[in-house]
Parts: sequence; C-alpha cells; structure tokens
Amino acid sequence: MSENRENGYSQEEDIVSLIDQEGRELACYVEEYIELDEEEYLVLLPVDASVDIFIGDPESEELSVVQDETTVEKIFPIAQAVLAEKNLKLKRTPFVLTVEGELPPVDEENLLTLEIQDEDANPMQPPVEPEELQLLASFYDEEQEYSIYTPLAPLVFFGRFNEDGKVELLADEEFERVQPLLEDQLFNQME
Repeated sequence: MSENRENGYSQEEDIVSLIDQEGRELACYVEEYIELDEEEYLVLLPVDASVDIFIGDPESEELSVVQDETTVEKIFPIAQAVLAEKNLKLKRTPFVLTVEGELPPVDEENLLTLEIQDEDANPMQPPVEPEELQLLASFYDEEQEYSIYTPLAPLVFFGRFNEDGKVELLADEEFERVQPLLEDQLFNQME
C-alpha cells in the first residue's frame, strides 16, 4: 500500500480534487488504484456529470463542441440559467464542464450518437465505438442554437500523486506511454 493511501485515503470512499492553474477544482471519485512500474496511478470519475455544449442544429450534420473559451464565457450564464430550470447546476470545473443534480431519465428521443473519426486510424483496426450523449437542454444566443449534452458513458481521467501528495492529471506524454498498460490492468481486474 502506498504511503498516500496510508495518509487517510480509503479505496471505497475516496474523493480527490483535480485543480487547474486557475485554482478551479474538479471533485473525482477514485475508482481504482493501479501500481505500475513502482508508480501508483489512479482511475478517476468526476463526482458530477460531465457535459459538453454543442453549437449548431442537432438535426443536421453541422454540430460541433464549443471549445473556444471566449464563446464558453459568453454563453455560460445562459446555459447555467437554462439548466437551473431543470434543477441542475452548471459548474466551470477544470478539464470539463459539469452539472450537479439529478439527471433526467434517459429518453431515446433525446439521444445523440457521435461517430468519432480518427483521421490517423489504421483501416485494419476496428472503428472507435460511437459515443451516446443525452440532451439536457437547448437554448439560443444571438440566433445561434446551442445544445447541452451529457455522455451516457462516464468520463474517465487518469492521475497520480505528485510530490506534494496532491492528485494531478497525467501529462500527455506520460499518459500515452502508460495508457495501454493501465487499460490492460483495468481489463484484467474486471475479469
């Protein structure tokens, strides 16, 4: 057992915070601890549901995630108000937007299936599984339609403890190096 878990972490009830440079926090459950090359990694699930705001008409092929921070900043109060009407609290958490509250039951009519295209994918490999998203709300700003969706499959982060004993996301290079090993270990634990 690592010294980090001995300092008050219990596998069943762990909630840790991922903090970005701006000091915003994302509370996550620790789903798994994985030891790999004498390093302890964590599989993290956000406590609140993750959401994406899409721009465009869901009925057309012209739907894309809003990634521009200026646009997110501009439409955030509107999205927050629309979700508040559904007893959901939209949060500016790091790495992903989240909503606190009870999500509505899944309704087949409000599902969106995204086929993720990887331009660098090997045609001999199986295609990436489509992602299903549930519509939570739609709104307009300056005649532009926006839709707020939450994925049906939970969002997973991989992290580790830093020298200060705080949890941090894996850097891109480290994640690329250990991702296949972590996924193998997770798969083996589920069997």
